[in-house]
Amino acid sequence: KMQGVLDAMVIDTENDHNTGDTARRVAKMYIKEVFNGRYVKGPSITEFPNAEHLNELMIVGPITVRSACSHHFCPVIGKIWIGVMPNEHTNVIGLSKYARLAEWIMGRRAGRLSGLSSAPGLFGVLTNGSPLRYLGALGLFVPFIIYLYYVYIESWCLAYFFFMLSGDLGLKDSAITGAYGQFFSEFVGNDATTTDFFSGVSVAYFFFLITFFINFFFIYRGINRGIELFCRVAMPALMIMAVIIAVRVITLGNVTPEAPEQNFINGLGYMWNPDWSTLTNPEVWINACGQIFFSLSVGFGIIITYASYLSKKDDVVLSGLTACSMNEFCEICLGGLIVIPSALIFLGISQMESVAQAGTFSIGFIVMPEIFDQMPAGHLFGAMFFFLLFLAGVTSSLSMLQPVIAFLEEGFGLNRKASVAILGLITFLGASSIILSPGLTAMDTVDKYSNNIGIPLLALFEVIIFIFVLKVSNGIKEAEHGADLKLPKAFGYVIYISPLFLLLILGWWVKVQVEQYMDGTAAALGTIETVSILAMIAVLFMLALLQKLAWPRMQRRHLAYKKMMEAEPLD
Repeated sequence: KMQGVLDAMVIDTENDHNTGDTARRVAKMYIKEVFNGRYVKGPSITEFPNAEHLNELMIVGPITVRSACSHHFCPVIGKIWIGVMPNEHTNVIGLSKYARLAEWIMGRRAGRLSGLSSAPGLFGVLTNGSPLRYLGALGLFVPFIIYLYYVYIESWCLAYFFFMLSGDLGLKDSAITGAYGQFFSEFVGNDATTTDFFSGVSVAYFFFLITFFINFFFIYRGINRGIELFCRVAMPALMIMAVIIAVRVITLGNVTPEAPEQNFINGLGYMWNPDWSTLTNPEVWINACGQIFFSLSVGFGIIITYASYLSKKDDVVLSGLTACSMNEFCEICLGGLIVIPSALIFLGISQMESVAQAGTFSIGFIVMPEIFDQMPAGHLFGAMFFFLLFLAGVTSSLSMLQPVIAFLEEGFGLNRKASVAILGLITFLGASSIILSPGLTAMDTVDKYSNNIGIPLLALFEVIIFIFVLKVSNGIKEAEHGADLKLPKAFGYVIYISPLFLLLILGWWVKVQVEQYMDGTAAALGTIETVSILAMIAVLFMLALLQKLAWPRMQRRHLAYKKMMEAEPLD
């Protein structure tokens, strides 16, 4: 019941670590202390004959008592003194009993607020309820859609961790040509013509179920007791394992004496020496935007949700700088240091380039197992590498559904348990439909449009609202509340360039796609691709409809929040 009171007061006990256990503590305080007399049986009183015929004033005290005012239930703590005037004909009781009676009688007599957190709610408030608020539906669509296939890819990492430990990926002496590629294709059901390793996706689906359960176990527990707890353990473990593997790659030396150019230094050169000619390809720009936005959770609707839980004293400038720096350090300095040089050392430049052009999955799940298989104690380092990827994936996916959970809570009044249960069922069915569809076509299609288009598009809308609705000057003032670091002056100018840059990239990409379609060079959409695109459009419209239905409640919640913030102190 006390939780219901806190919910009615718009106190976000799910996401504010300060109030996460407040309902239980407050209820315990009132029952055990303030309202103690209502729930504790009155002390037993034993009378004694007044054999001494006492008839003088006796004072007992001071006695500490707890109570509460009947107007506001404000706890009151004080001291009382009791005066007793017996007469020679009455019975008497022990003096200690007066103190116990006073405490019981007084007990029986007694009896950081949050606004909105989801992208639809925040967009609605920022745009004063204008139709532009429906752009917030993208803040639900992007993380929801990406989660459907992202959790499946996570499960591959968990599976490969076990395959490395079990020796199933020890294929360097296999008679099968392209054994590592065939192993992966059969595992994910992308090749139904061979069954040397797997027949169907049953094994992959089994690991998906484990990964899905792990995700929702921590999501169900909430931000503080679930997501934050996991990340506190996983992130340091991830860093330690990454450093160990990076050190191993650095110390590999030249494993192919007949090809001395295949060394660690040339691997770094390949990674860091730019090929300027690729900048004329719009696919490079759109993929780069999708990658960096995905990696930093920008344009996801995730940061805007988590930022709403911060207080005015939290340093968002330093937090943003720290998040970006640590992300790039882990991704480029550690991740790149492990993958690119090791691939060049074992495969050479020509083979590595052909594999790299085949996509990320080829590098991660075909090339890296082959490299670890050739490395001394490679099965241990390989297992560590894939478990590292699994931890990194889970730390990302745990946060993806928080925008939708926040939307269900504040838009429809559901508690976290109900929101997570509903969302768990929907995401399970959605992910299963992608997994059980033939090959990886559905996943590739969903990834292409949600990641490469949805994320930059939402980022564009967020920047436009920041510039023209919130105003840049107000945004800078807000950012500098509680900030030890100040935003550089260039930020005020760069932010104006950002929408133009994003519009240019998106427009350029659309232009190339249309030209390829018109001249017949683009591959025709198959049935699975068409169904996947139509399903995504349907989900987006459904989310917009839910946003329309939820808006009145979110408005009331916001107004209640404003009134509380503006209310006069209680008398």
